[in-house]
Amino acid sequence: MSRWDALLSVQEHDTSADQLTHRLAHLPAARELAEAMSLLVQLEATTAEVEGRRHDLGRAQQRLEDEISSLSDKATQHDKALYGGSISNPRDLQVMQEEIAALRRRISQLEDQELEVMEQIEPLDADLARAAGTRGELDDRAAALRGQVAEEQVSIEEDLARVRAERATLAGTVAPELLAEYDTLRLRSGGIAIARLVGGSCGGCHLSLSAVEVDRIKKLPPEAAAHCEECGRLLAR
Repeated sequence: MSRWDALLSVQEHDTSADQLTHRLAHLPAARELAEAMSLLVQLEATTAEVEGRRHDLGRAQQRLEDEISSLSDKATQHDKALYGGSISNPRDLQVMQEEIAALRRRISQLEDQELEVMEQIEPLDADLARAAGTRGELDDRAAALRGQVAEEQVSIEEDLARVRAERATLAGTVAPELLAEYDTLRLRSGGIAIARLVGGSCGGCHLSLSAVEVDRIKKLPPEAAAHCEECGRLLAR
Protein backbone atom coordinates (compact mmCIF):
# COMPACT_ATOMS: atom_id res chain seq x y z
CA MET A 1 0.00 0.00 0.00
CA SER A 2 1.46 3.36 -1.05
CA ARG A 3 1.53 6.32 1.30
CA TRP A 4 -1.33 7.81 -0.75
CA ASP A 5 -3.45 4.66 -0.52
CA ALA A 6 -2.96 4.65 3.26
CA LEU A 7 -3.88 8.31 3.51
CA LEU A 8 -6.92 7.77 1.29
CA SER A 9 -8.02 5.01 3.68
CA VAL A 10 -7.58 7.42 6.58
CA GLN A 11 -9.70 9.93 4.66
CA GLU A 12 -12.40 7.32 4.02
CA HIS A 13 -12.54 6.51 7.72
CA ASP A 14 -12.63 10.19 8.68
CA THR A 15 -15.47 10.74 6.22
CA SER A 16 -17.34 7.76 7.67
CA ALA A 17 -16.76 9.11 11.19
CA ASP A 18 -18.04 12.54 10.13
CA GLN A 19 -21.14 10.97 8.62
CA LEU A 20 -21.79 8.88 11.72
CA THR A 21 -21.30 11.92 13.96
CA HIS A 22 -23.76 13.87 11.81
CA ARG A 23 -26.28 11.02 12.00
CA LEU A 24 -25.84 10.89 15.77
CA ALA A 25 -26.57 14.61 16.05
CA HIS A 26 -29.54 14.53 13.65
CA LEU A 27 -31.50 11.39 14.46
CA PRO A 28 -35.01 11.58 12.98
CA ALA A 29 -36.35 9.93 16.14
CA ALA A 30 -34.62 12.59 18.26
CA ARG A 31 -36.26 15.31 16.18
CA GLU A 32 -39.64 13.63 16.59
CA LEU A 33 -39.01 13.35 20.34
CA ALA A 34 -38.22 17.06 20.52
CA GLU A 35 -41.44 17.82 18.65
CA ALA A 36 -43.42 15.57 21.00
CA MET A 37 -41.88 17.26 24.05
CA SER A 38 -42.67 20.68 22.56
CA LEU A 39 -46.29 19.62 22.12
CA LEU A 40 -46.35 18.41 25.72
CA VAL A 41 -45.06 21.78 26.94
CA GLN A 42 -47.72 23.58 24.91
CA LEU A 43 -50.39 21.19 26.15
CA GLU A 44 -49.34 21.69 29.78
CA ALA A 45 -49.51 25.47 29.37
CA THR A 46 -52.97 25.28 27.79
CA THR A 47 -54.16 22.79 30.40
CA ALA A 48 -52.89 24.97 33.23
CA GLU A 49 -54.83 27.93 31.83
CA VAL A 50 -58.03 25.86 31.51
CA GLU A 51 -57.54 24.38 34.98
CA GLY A 52 -57.20 27.91 36.37
CA ARG A 53 -60.50 28.95 34.80
CA ARG A 54 -62.11 25.69 35.95
CA HIS A 55 -60.84 26.27 39.48
CA ASP A 56 -62.24 29.81 39.61
CA LEU A 57 -65.61 28.65 38.33
CA GLY A 58 -65.61 25.75 40.78
CA ARG A 59 -65.05 28.14 43.66
CA ALA A 60 -67.85 30.36 42.37
CA GLN A 61 -70.15 27.35 42.16
CA GLN A 62 -69.22 26.28 45.68
CA ARG A 63 -69.94 29.77 47.03
CA LEU A 64 -73.35 29.72 45.35
CA GLU A 65 -74.10 26.24 46.69
CA ASP A 66 -73.09 27.30 50.21
CA GLU A 67 -75.31 30.39 50.05
CA ILE A 68 -78.23 28.38 48.61
CA SER A 69 -77.82 25.82 51.36
CA SER A 70 -77.71 28.51 54.06
CA LEU A 71 -80.78 30.30 52.68
CA SER A 72 -82.65 27.02 52.26
CA ASP A 73 -81.98 26.13 55.88
CA LYS A 74 -83.21 29.56 56.94
CA ALA A 75 -86.35 29.22 54.80
CA THR A 76 -87.01 25.79 56.31
CA GLN A 77 -86.69 27.18 59.83
CA HIS A 78 -89.09 30.00 58.94
CA ASP A 79 -91.55 27.46 57.52
CA LYS A 80 -91.43 25.50 60.77
CA ALA A 81 -91.97 28.65 62.78
CA LEU A 82 -94.78 29.74 60.48
CA TYR A 83 -96.69 26.49 60.66
CA GLY A 84 -95.57 25.35 64.10
CA GLY A 85 -98.01 27.53 65.95
CA SER A 86 -95.35 29.48 67.81
CA ILE A 87 -96.37 32.72 66.06
CA SER A 88 -99.94 33.87 66.51
CA ASN A 89 -99.73 37.57 65.76
CA PRO A 90 -101.15 38.17 62.23
CA ARG A 91 -98.64 40.91 61.56
CA ASP A 92 -95.74 38.69 62.55
CA LEU A 93 -97.16 35.90 60.40
CA GLN A 94 -97.35 38.24 57.42
CA VAL A 95 -93.76 39.40 57.96
CA MET A 96 -92.63 35.78 58.22
CA GLN A 97 -94.41 34.89 54.98
CA GLU A 98 -92.79 37.83 53.21
CA GLU A 99 -89.35 36.82 54.46
CA ILE A 100 -89.89 33.26 53.26
CA ALA A 101 -91.00 34.52 49.86
CA ALA A 102 -87.92 36.76 49.65
CA LEU A 103 -85.70 33.85 50.58
CA ARG A 104 -87.29 31.64 47.91
CA ARG A 105 -86.79 34.38 45.29
CA ARG A 106 -83.16 34.79 46.29
CA ILE A 107 -82.61 31.03 46.20
CA SER A 108 -84.14 30.90 42.72
CA GLN A 109 -81.81 33.68 41.55
CA LEU A 110 -78.79 31.90 43.01
CA GLU A 111 -79.82 28.62 41.39
CA ASP A 112 -80.02 30.37 38.02
CA GLN A 113 -76.54 31.76 38.58
CA GLU A 114 -75.29 28.33 39.56
CA LEU A 115 -76.76 26.86 36.40
CA GLU A 116 -74.92 29.48 34.32
CA VAL A 117 -71.66 28.62 36.08
CA MET A 118 -72.23 24.90 35.51
CA GLU A 119 -72.83 25.58 31.81
CA GLN A 120 -69.46 27.37 31.68
CA ILE A 121 -67.77 24.52 33.53
CA GLU A 122 -69.07 21.77 31.24
CA PRO A 123 -66.98 22.63 28.13
CA LEU A 124 -63.91 23.19 30.32
CA ASP A 125 -64.27 19.71 31.79
CA ALA A 126 -64.57 18.34 28.26
CA ASP A 127 -61.40 20.22 27.24
CA LEU A 128 -59.55 18.86 30.26
CA ALA A 129 -60.69 15.32 29.48
CA ARG A 130 -59.46 15.64 25.90
CA ALA A 131 -56.20 17.14 27.12
CA ALA A 132 -55.68 14.22 29.48
CA GLY A 133 -56.19 11.79 26.60
CA THR A 134 -53.79 13.71 24.38
CA ARG A 135 -51.27 13.89 27.21
CA GLY A 136 -51.39 10.12 27.58
CA GLU A 137 -50.84 9.61 23.86
CA LEU A 138 -47.93 12.06 23.81
CA ASP A 139 -46.37 10.46 26.90
CA ASP A 140 -46.55 7.04 25.25
CA ARG A 141 -45.12 8.44 22.02
CA ALA A 142 -42.28 10.18 23.85
CA ALA A 143 -41.44 7.02 25.81
CA ALA A 144 -41.29 4.96 22.60
CA LEU A 145 -39.13 7.59 20.89
CA ARG A 146 -36.74 7.74 23.87
CA GLY A 147 -36.23 4.01 23.55
CA GLN A 148 -35.70 4.28 19.80
CA VAL A 149 -33.23 7.15 20.20
CA ALA A 150 -31.27 5.21 22.83
CA GLU A 151 -31.03 2.14 20.58
CA GLU A 152 -29.94 4.16 17.56
CA GLN A 153 -27.38 6.07 19.60
CA VAL A 154 -25.83 2.86 20.92
CA SER A 155 -25.66 1.37 17.42
CA ILE A 156 -24.08 4.49 15.87
CA GLU A 157 -21.65 4.95 18.76
CA GLU A 158 -20.49 1.35 18.33
CA ASP A 159 -19.91 1.95 14.61
CA LEU A 160 -18.14 5.21 15.39
CA ALA A 161 -15.84 3.55 17.91
CA ARG A 162 -14.96 0.83 15.37
CA VAL A 163 -14.28 3.35 12.59
CA ARG A 164 -12.10 5.49 14.87
CA ALA A 165 -10.12 2.47 16.03
CA GLU A 166 -9.51 1.39 12.43
CA ARG A 167 -8.57 4.96 11.56
CA ALA A 168 -6.03 5.08 14.37
CA THR A 169 -4.40 1.90 13.08
CA LEU A 170 -4.23 3.26 9.53
CA ALA A 171 -2.93 6.64 10.69
CA GLY A 172 -0.05 4.83 12.36
CA THR A 173 1.20 3.77 8.92
CA VAL A 174 1.30 7.35 7.58
CA ALA A 175 4.38 9.54 7.97
CA PRO A 176 3.82 12.01 10.83
CA GLU A 177 4.57 15.09 8.72
CA LEU A 178 2.18 13.95 5.99
CA LEU A 179 -0.53 13.16 8.56
CA ALA A 180 -0.06 16.61 10.11
CA GLU A 181 -0.49 18.27 6.71
CA TYR A 182 -3.54 16.11 6.08
CA ASP A 183 -5.14 17.12 9.39
CA THR A 184 -4.51 20.80 8.65
CA LEU A 185 -6.03 20.52 5.19
CA ARG A 186 -9.09 18.71 6.57
CA LEU A 187 -9.86 21.64 8.85
CA ARG A 188 -9.91 24.15 6.01
CA SER A 189 -11.24 21.96 3.20
CA GLY A 190 -14.61 20.86 4.50
CA GLY A 191 -13.32 17.58 5.91
CA ILE A 192 -11.80 16.33 2.63
CA ALA A 193 -8.01 16.72 2.57
CA ILE A 194 -7.02 14.25 -0.11
CA ALA A 195 -8.70 13.14 -3.32
CA ARG A 196 -7.78 11.16 -6.38
CA LEU A 197 -6.65 12.81 -9.58
CA VAL A 198 -9.07 11.37 -12.11
CA GLY A 199 -8.03 12.18 -15.64
CA GLY A 200 -7.35 15.87 -15.39
CA SER A 201 -9.84 16.62 -12.59
CA CYS A 202 -9.57 16.82 -8.81
CA GLY A 203 -11.83 14.32 -7.10
CA GLY A 204 -12.30 16.78 -4.23
CA CYS A 205 -13.48 19.97 -5.93
CA HIS A 206 -14.27 18.26 -9.28
CA LEU A 207 -12.59 21.07 -11.19
CA SER A 208 -10.27 20.47 -14.12
CA LEU A 209 -6.60 21.25 -13.71
CA SER A 210 -4.68 22.94 -16.46
CA ALA A 211 -2.93 20.65 -18.93
CA VAL A 212 0.41 22.07 -17.84
CA GLU A 213 -0.31 21.27 -14.19
CA VAL A 214 -1.50 17.76 -14.99
CA ASP A 215 1.65 17.14 -16.99
CA ARG A 216 3.79 18.46 -14.14
CA ILE A 217 2.09 16.23 -11.59
CA LYS A 218 2.50 13.14 -13.77
CA LYS A 219 6.24 13.77 -13.89
CA LEU A 220 6.57 13.93 -10.09
CA PRO A 221 8.08 10.97 -8.24
CA PRO A 222 5.35 8.59 -6.91
CA GLU A 223 5.96 9.61 -3.30
CA ALA A 224 6.09 13.35 -3.96
CA ALA A 225 3.15 15.41 -2.73
CA ALA A 226 0.89 17.10 -5.27
CA HIS A 227 -1.84 19.60 -4.61
CA CYS A 228 -4.89 20.70 -6.55
CA GLU A 229 -4.20 24.16 -7.95
CA GLU A 230 -7.89 25.02 -7.42
CA CYS A 231 -8.68 23.81 -3.87
CA GLY A 232 -5.29 22.98 -2.41
CA ARG A 233 -6.14 19.37 -1.52
CA LEU A 234 -3.59 16.60 -1.74
CA LEU A 235 -3.91 14.60 -4.94
CA ALA A 236 -3.43 10.84 -5.02
CA ARG A 237 -2.45 9.40 -8.37
